[in-house]
Amino acid sequence: MANSIHRFANLAQEGTTPGAMAGSDTHTATAAWTYYLDGPLQPAVGVIVVDDDAHIRRVISQELLADARIDLLGQADSLRTGKRLMAQHAFSVMLVDLNLGDGSGYELIEHMKATHPRAEAIVISATEDEQHAIRAFELGAAGYLVKNSWFDNFPQAVLQVVHGGAAITPSLARRLLKRIDGVASPASAPGPRAQQGGEKLTGREREILHLVASGYTSCEIGKRLGISDQTVNAHVKNVYRKLQVRTRIQAVIQASQWGLLG
Repeated sequence: MANSIHRFANLAQEGTTPGAMAGSDTHTATAAWTYYLDGPLQPAVGVIVVDDDAHIRRVISQELLADARIDLLGQADSLRTGKRLMAQHAFSVMLVDLNLGDGSGYELIEHMKATHPRAEAIVISATEDEQHAIRAFELGAAGYLVKNSWFDNFPQAVLQVVHGGAAITPSLARRLLKRIDGVASPASAPGPRAQQGGEKLTGREREILHLVASGYTSCEIGKRLGISDQTVNAHVKNVYRKLQVRTRIQAVIQASQWGLLG
């Protein structure tokens, strides 16, 4: 099970900056960068930003506007204006604060998943708390960045999640891994639900789930297995359905807890 936790570490730290880690971790993070982080992306990824802090919105927006691979579609400062922004645009990624003046970012993530199920959410929060992060991931978020602790740029975080990766502040990722390791320790024998979940997955689905847990994107998995990325995505969707999850991070956490990656 320890190996599966390390695989999740790769997935969780895909979106971290190489400069935020030292030694061999730096080499690993650098190797994780793929072509879409360096080259142009067509068409540009549509992004909306929802945060009640005008300064934070300005910082994020300036970075997004400076990157030709990103199309900043709009900004909002509340739950109400965030929902209105969603209704006006077809977007791929939402950057959202948890504390909005008239509601919470959790509500907005839920609303997004109901109205734009293929879109991804990245939480931007001042709170570096595991419970907040876990709840966000349970609702379908693909990233969690802590304000003043995220030293990479926001376009890279956007591109990571839109290609199936994760963007998580490194210190929070490490704490989450320790928490998962405590739940999914080798001493914990899988229960009936875990065994049932394992029986549901086909050999190919297990193979793809292992590669997802190792941090590979659908395109990279397709190249390794000699299949199209559309076929990979179809298998991933089947895994989601069988594990009753909505994101790759959720799938890896669930699979670790059920003993499917050991």
